[in-house]
Amino acid sequence: MSSATPTAGTSPARRLSLAGVLRLRRPSEIWFKPALSSVAAVAPPNLLLLALGRLDLAMYTMAGSLCALYAHNRPYAARARTLAWVVLGMLGGVAVALVTASLTRNAVVLVTVGALLAAVQKALCDATRVGPPGNVVLTFISSAALFVPQTLGQVPGHLALAAAAGAWAWLVGMAPAPVRPHGPERRATAQALNAAAAYAVACRGTGERGTGERRSGEGGPGEGDVHAGARAAGYAAVQAAWQTLLALPATGARATTRHALERLVVRAEVALAAPADTDPERLRAWAHALRGGGRIPRTGDAPGDTDELLGVDAELAARPAPLWQRLGPLTPIAARTALGCALAGYASLALGIGRPYWALVTAAALYQANVTLTWSRAVQRVVGNLAGVLLFAAIAPLAHLGQALLVLCCLALNFGAEALITRNYWLGSVCVTPMALLVTEFAGYQAPGDLMTERAVDTLVGALVGFLAAVVVTNRRAGNRVEQAVTAADRARERTARLLAGPAPAPGALEAARRGLAAALTDLRATADGAAGEWWGRALPQERVVLAEQAGHRTLAEAVRRQATRPDRGASTRTEDVRP
Repeated sequence: MSSATPTAGTSPARRLSLAGVLRLRRPSEIWFKPALSSVAAVAPPNLLLLALGRLDLAMYTMAGSLCALYAHNRPYAARARTLAWVVLGMLGGVAVALVTASLTRNAVVLVTVGALLAAVQKALCDATRVGPPGNVVLTFISSAALFVPQTLGQVPGHLALAAAAGAWAWLVGMAPAPVRPHGPERRATAQALNAAAAYAVACRGTGERGTGERRSGEGGPGEGDVHAGARAAGYAAVQAAWQTLLALPATGARATTRHALERLVVRAEVALAAPADTDPERLRAWAHALRGGGRIPRTGDAPGDTDELLGVDAELAARPAPLWQRLGPLTPIAARTALGCALAGYASLALGIGRPYWALVTAAALYQANVTLTWSRAVQRVVGNLAGVLLFAAIAPLAHLGQALLVLCCLALNFGAEALITRNYWLGSVCVTPMALLVTEFAGYQAPGDLMTERAVDTLVGALVGFLAAVVVTNRRAGNRVEQAVTAADRARERTARLLAGPAPAPGALEAARRGLAAALTDLRATADGAAGEWWGRALPQERVVLAEQAGHRTLAEAVRRQATRPDRGASTRTEDVRP
């Protein structure tokens, strides 16, 4: 492939745009699940402590209860494992924090330990792709625990409370399994079908065939076709669906459902590769049928579907990279987190704020895949927290009428935070902030004015210092990762092209190659987008990225056409028979 001259990215000034940062999105399809799970996990321990007159212990039970926020998009077998690891990770962070708090009251040491914990939590959550809320909840709990006076003798009892609440959170997270045992995988498949349908409609609207060609007259190094965003979203949804399905057992009763859903995801893949031959309404009808608990729709399977599922088996045999290899590229992000959190905490201490962990957590919550996204999150965090401080001023008089009302207000805010945060991070923060302020009063009354002032100052300090750390700690590996992703996409395309040019490939070989190419192109787009938002790095080979994507999508489309005209399909070789 020819290598075009790398071009410089967008200037930092343009990247610090406020356009769209606060725009509200459509809520997540399952927004109510984490919201209800959070209330169900937090309410019983808190109400029990209220009845016992020991609300001062609520921080420890909340450490375990908040684990119920994780893994709602995963199949139940995978969810069970993920939730167990999240609970163990939470207990590990709390244990380090409590032991440290029992050994020293030096605030500088506590902030340093909190920053290191935040960096470890950020790296592990990103490497394992645990999903939202990511490291923020873990860092919030462990950082707060650092500043609660402890003795070594109290640590086992407090950890036991967190473990008991974590076990309850695990049960809450698994509770829907008997009612809708296949719900997560059905939703993931439906999302893939809808995304593929949206791409097919976008291609028809622009009169393009979706092979990645740039329309004539459009310049610049970036992709010029107007449906590139829909295509990227479609491939991302398909890859997410495959990850969900491949987490299911390959044998047993659940395997039958998995294979039926696999055929639907294959149809979504075909639609992305050949949108001109796709019926979007049929894809949407299949997606709609998956929303309930009825039968999984049939796809009108053709003989070649055996090869498609053999391609799935080939993907099943591929093992993920070891954890240490996944942690390597995250070193700059971990360094940013450690430095930013530490400096934010130190700045808060210098200003005489009594709760430096608020500034530390604010900084930890900012760090995204690149500096540009970190800037957006900083703006969202500041706006949401300051609005949340005003909301606290409005509800504090009600909460102060009694501890029961205090607990009920926290539960309502907990529900609101999880219900709103999928629309935009800042909107969820409007509820998170007063909830965090009210939780500090579980151990005793606090002057609202002091709480509000400290929270507002810590928010501004944490956001400013945290963002400056993101700018200073550059991610120079981003350009190398783009080069590697381009190379991987080229190799995947060449492998698929060789199979297309040769005689009839072995069963499943073409499908496995096509799926590998689709995955490589998805990774290339995500890597290029992430690197484009970094500052101070070397110029990215954007022309090479565009050429690799164009060639890759042309090869994908050719692979689909080959499947449509295979001689062994006999009378069923009409194009209509392979349309999704």
